[in-house]
Amino acid sequence: MMRKINKMVRRWMTDKMELPADVMMDLPRITMIGQLHIYIENHRGVLKFSNQELRLLLEQGQLLIKGNHFVIKTILPEELLLEGIIDQVTYINENPQKKR
Repeated sequence: MMRKINKMVRRWMTDKMELPADVMMDLPRITMIGQLHIYIENHRGVLKFSNQELRLLLEQGQLLIKGNHFVIKTILPEELLLEGIIDQVTYINENPQKKR
């Protein structure tokens, strides 16, 4: 119950105060440069990494990145820079049946 109220307050503040949604609602910010670089902010940790796949935990769900020749160039507690040939970026909802 408290989590739902907190989420409603954040959404209201984002709308009324014109604050960035990624900051107020714990949403990831993903910046891609072509097919070569992807920079992800506001993630919750690396779940899986290989030279063809990166899976990150998000506040709500996961982010799956597929491709080839992956190298993590920078990794910080909530930020990550991945280089390689990026073929696919998929957001995996934690509960597809749940409506937001």
